[in-house]
Amino acid sequence: MADTVEFELVSPERLLVSASVEMVVVPGAEGDFGVLPGHAPLISTVRPGVISTYEDGRVVSRIFVAGGFAEVTAARCTVLADEAVELEGADRAAVEGRLRAAREEFADADNDAERAAAEAEIAVAEAFLAAIDGVGRT
Repeated sequence: MADTVEFELVSPERLLVSASVEMVVVPGAEGDFGVLPGHAPLISTVRPGVISTYEDGRVVSRIFVAGGFAEVTAARCTVLADEAVELEGADRAAVEGRLRAAREEFADADNDAERAAAEAEIAVAEAFLAAIDGVGRT
């Protein structure tokens, strides 16, 4: 059995990561899950949070994802993300502005659909800020 897993992270804009890693931890809808070589196959929705990749037992990259889907096989983990941003160098002020705008959209919402969309954006922005601050660091 190989001692690495092939990890791919794809956003609507581009392929962000394609690498062999020791382990990847994904923020699944029902909790974070780690993927090592030989993992049982699964498909999961991904909640807003941080994907961490590991080499030599330590985190080598942390990427915020706004949500999406993950497919896991014994040799591969592929994440299709709604949005993905490297945490290193993330602009906290821009994310705070995004949160303010989402809260304003929620306050100005005229119907349930607009409120739901604003709530989802608030959740993403809050998770992004928590990731920048290192809360719940994997």
